[in-house]
Amino acid sequence: MKHFLTAARLLALDLASTLVFLVLFLLTHNTALAVGLGIAFGVAQIGIQMVRGKRIDTMEWLSLFLVVTAGTATLLTHDPRFVLFKPSVIYAIVGVVMLKPGWLNRYLPAIAQTVVPDVAVKVGYAWSALMFVSAAVNAFVALTCEITTWAVVMPIFGIVSKIVVFVGGFAALRFTARRRIRAMPEAQREAVLALEGAPAARAAAMADLTPSTSA
Repeated sequence: MKHFLTAARLLALDLASTLVFLVLFLLTHNTALAVGLGIAFGVAQIGIQMVRGKRIDTMEWLSLFLVVTAGTATLLTHDPRFVLFKPSVIYAIVGVVMLKPGWLNRYLPAIAQTVVPDVAVKVGYAWSALMFVSAAVNAFVALTCEITTWAVVMPIFGIVSKIVVFVGGFAALRFTARRRIRAMPEAQREAVLALEGAPAARAAAMADLTPSTSA
């Protein structure tokens, strides 16, 4: 799950400029100041990575574009909801990416990739669905409620919904894997359990199990 959590951290960084704007707006009630510093924060994120020579992903460029576009629209209309709508676009794009079958498999340990790859596909779809739901909820709250309501509702919804999907997905993968492993012949079961051992043993077990993963 290390790489999956890293992906989640990158998503949070993509939304960081929105959070900077929100905090500043709630503290100062100064739209121009909050938008200006929110845009500056987004530009600084990209600038720091360029200075460090790090690769800038498409999502990060998109995030910066949305920061500038939404910020400009907010300054022209004096309506902060344009900035709050940005996470909906990010969530929707991530949801589309997560529609790719099996995207979650490569973030799982070898034993899970071998025993429950089909379940991982379904869990991946569950995450995609959550992204689309999050996009819709964020858009609805941003367009119909006060900014203070958004500041309360969206963090709670975001945290609770992701915990539910994470725990549910983890439980489904774990329980299904245990059931399938118990139903395996002893030799195959030992080979599966070897996936948690040394890299050499893991590679050998993967080779032995390749024809028999449909249990």
